[in-house]
Amino acid sequence: MIDPFGLALPCLRLLDAEDAHRATIAALKLLPFRTPEKDDPRLAVSAFGVDFPNPIGLAAGFDKNAEVPDAMLGLGFGFVEVGTLTPRAQPGNPRPRNFRLIEDGAVINRYGFNNDGHAPALERLTRRLARFGETKERRHYGAGPFRGAHDGAGVLGVNVGANKDAESRVADYVAGVGAFADVADYLTINVSSPNTPGLRDLQEPEALSELLARVIEARDAVPARRPVLLKIAPDLSLDQLDAIVRVARERGVDGMIVSNTTVSRPESLRSNFAAEGGGLSGAPLFALSTQMLAQTFLRVDGQFPLIGVGGVDSAEAALAKIEAGATLVQLYSALVYEGPRLVSRIKLGLLNALDREKATLAALVGRMAHQLARD
Repeated sequence: MIDPFGLALPCLRLLDAEDAHRATIAALKLLPFRTPEKDDPRLAVSAFGVDFPNPIGLAAGFDKNAEVPDAMLGLGFGFVEVGTLTPRAQPGNPRPRNFRLIEDGAVINRYGFNNDGHAPALERLTRRLARFGETKERRHYGAGPFRGAHDGAGVLGVNVGANKDAESRVADYVAGVGAFADVADYLTINVSSPNTPGLRDLQEPEALSELLARVIEARDAVPARRPVLLKIAPDLSLDQLDAIVRVARERGVDGMIVSNTTVSRPESLRSNFAAEGGGLSGAPLFALSTQMLAQTFLRVDGQFPLIGVGGVDSAEAALAKIEAGATLVQLYSALVYEGPRLVSRIKLGLLNALDREKATLAALVGRMAHQLARD
């Protein structure tokens, strides 16, 4: 496997974190297209009407502008989520805004939805489908099998958000659904970033109900009818989580992603960057996000599947997410420290766990949720 991260990691760590990320994206854009190796069929997962070759996905935030989804799929991810994308381009917050907490295996970012806007990403993703010979009609639900695990282009999600200065944030999310429904396999409504002032207020029940009603209405007006997922914060009280899950179930979302970065700072952090503002991700987020995942699983009561994200840096961590209630798992921050070989190691570790347990992935989903919800 070509490992641009592994070869370049020592040099990249000499750069500012954001410059290193930009250099990585630039390098990935130069790689030739690579068809992913076929996964063991025991890793295949079906969720919200989409077939995944394996349950390990790349979380939003790495490929903000949908520049390298196929390069990342070629590294073995079962799916890739691009974004967050806003209707209009925006620069985000001032630099520096991305910090490696090396001693803690963590990252703090306060990017603030920096991206080039809908138009360039939509153009890239439209060209992408054309390369695979996909058509809008073929990709609509009801038009035959939808995106098999090894059929054509890999599974791609688009994470949509609102501009910081939006006149109507709800309208921005609706615009995102309309823009990307024909080029995505699922759409994520990101109301949980801590880096856009007031955004997390959209998790409040009345605001969330209005937002999801409008988003689902927009989704249902498009022939593609893509699954809509809601991404929530880990910094919620159980009363807040109760309300969010109730609204999500009432409004008919197809899944939830648990969780985004945290604004909390565990006392265990050792890095000099620990006091920087922004969202904390990586290993210190694992326990909090996994507990929130388990609590969410118990409240969803099987109505829709969950994606677990936060601190996944090993097969053991990925398995813990599954046992807490995740049907699918995402990672990002661990790539900074481990490189892309991590994806293969996690998949091998999951297969070893299935051998030990003499079980399927589906049988492991949520089996430890009650215990992990208390931890």
